[in-house]
Amino acid sequence: MNEVKRPKKPLFYYYCVAMVVLFLFNLLVTPMLFEKKVEQVDYGTFMTMTEEKNVGLVEIQSNQIVFTDKAQENYYKTGIMEDPGLAERLHEAGADFSPETIEEASPIVTFIFSWILPMLIFIVFGQYMSKKMMDKMGGRNSMSFNLGNSNAKVYVKSSDGIKFSDVEGVDEAEESLTEIVDYLHNPQKYKEMGASMPKGVLLMGPPGTGKTMLAKAVAGEANVPFFSISGSEFVEMFVGMGASKVRDLFKQAKEKAPCIIFIDEIDAIGQKRNSHSMGNDEREQTLNQLLTEMDGFEGNSGVMILAATNRPESLDPALTRPGRFDRRVPVELPDLKGREAILKVHSKKIKIAPDVDFNRIARMASGASGAELANIINEGALRAVRAGRKAATHEDLEEAIEVVIAGYQKKNAILSDKEKMAVAYHEIGHALVAALQTHSAPVQKITIVPRTSGALGYTMQVDEGNRYLMTKEEIENKIATLAGGRAAEEIAVGSVSTGASNDIEQATKLARAMITRFGMSEEFDMVALETVTDQYLGGDANFACSAETQTKIDELVVKLVKKQHEKAKNILIENREKLDELAKYLYEKETITGDEFMNILNA
Repeated sequence: MNEVKRPKKPLFYYYCVAMVVLFLFNLLVTPMLFEKKVEQVDYGTFMTMTEEKNVGLVEIQSNQIVFTDKAQENYYKTGIMEDPGLAERLHEAGADFSPETIEEASPIVTFIFSWILPMLIFIVFGQYMSKKMMDKMGGRNSMSFNLGNSNAKVYVKSSDGIKFSDVEGVDEAEESLTEIVDYLHNPQKYKEMGASMPKGVLLMGPPGTGKTMLAKAVAGEANVPFFSISGSEFVEMFVGMGASKVRDLFKQAKEKAPCIIFIDEIDAIGQKRNSHSMGNDEREQTLNQLLTEMDGFEGNSGVMILAATNRPESLDPALTRPGRFDRRVPVELPDLKGREAILKVHSKKIKIAPDVDFNRIARMASGASGAELANIINEGALRAVRAGRKAATHEDLEEAIEVVIAGYQKKNAILSDKEKMAVAYHEIGHALVAALQTHSAPVQKITIVPRTSGALGYTMQVDEGNRYLMTKEEIENKIATLAGGRAAEEIAVGSVSTGASNDIEQATKLARAMITRFGMSEEFDMVALETVTDQYLGGDANFACSAETQTKIDELVVKLVKKQHEKAKNILIENREKLDELAKYLYEKETITGDEFMNILNA
């Protein structure tokens, strides 16, 4: 049986324990160390010692008498007796009356045990806890000011490294980088011409498109050392540590030239500087050092700098000006041909059944990045293993697309008959409005099986080829298709539900973009009313207009969505019989293909 590890307690817990121990030490242990042993004697012994004048210090208390011998070496106590002449006899015996017979320890002993010893214990415990904290933070080297280590991962020359043939779907980016490889292979011909290569190449694009793999492919093709480090690794706790790492990285690179330096997520240190940042800010000092190093070597030095980011608009202009990162290489999402090529590359790692149509899978995975396509292949292989098959089939890969897009099937989610029928009408509403409009992508699949993403069903539409432009009519049709689900509920169920929340969000975004970004309204014509930020990370937009104009935009958005909503309702009312027939069929089957849908629609 595996031993269950107890969770580690926070450091504050141990400090509290130490303080309690010190308190109890002073309260209980110290008095025991200082207290001298007192012997209990009877009253007769006390009288005998008095007669023999062997009483030194004496203290008569309310319930006892405490006294010492003449040498004050031993301490005694006895009970109180009725003895009127006691004080006079003690005086004649030479005893000294003292209010505090039991003397305290010497001041030095008191100081040592009350202050020095607890402080030593606390200091030793503090040193131990400091060591534990340093270990958690990466050891003493992480807090050391010996900053000569850049922590860069170095990939030495290797003939079996990643090559351009291992990276698919980014043909334009490969062409831009081929010249870099040629220069690293044969720099002499560029020197003879007097041409200098770009000092830096910035790879920019959405996450998962293969920017890091491209950088490694350049190093693999050129067969040169490859220094790889993340931008976040430069940012340290103490000011100046990041700048030192930059200096060390470039020093190592110059020693191993020709070579490639790759800085991933460079926006972590290369963000725009502004007047609000502090002059000694760690990020700013690291950026300044990077700029200085890039100015410190010539274009023909044999050191090529590659960097990757998905936020190019956030980079400081000094970093992207000519002479630093001279060349920008977009690494966009793959098109249909690129998706098919990427799927084939990743499918080499698993066993694939002969019935797999990669072109069809690529069309279904429209908008997927290279990383998502790799995940689709892996999910298909896992599904085949769960089913006990020896190879992944086309059905496995189709289901893998749904897993990546909408999550796994929720087998324990049981809808009531009323909810299930409402979802069936909702999804058929989408599909029917899409099919009965022109310029709409064909329906590929309809399902009312709940998914872990929260979707109770969905309708998959697949374009026949690549789409780079959308007309005003196509966007309006898309909004009407999104409204078709809610419209079907209103017509067939007689009420509306929360199932259209995602449709409403997408329809509103499209309508707003038509007005503010695409210039598709008569009221504003070709005026940009929004600016897009983080185009590779969701494309958030900010208004670039007055509050009055924003109010007008809201009115136009509502008007546009309502118009397409009414259009969808009219289409479904005109085809009510097909709506009922298809919804009933989907309710019974739960999942139908686009061909089944079209056969019933055209019957």
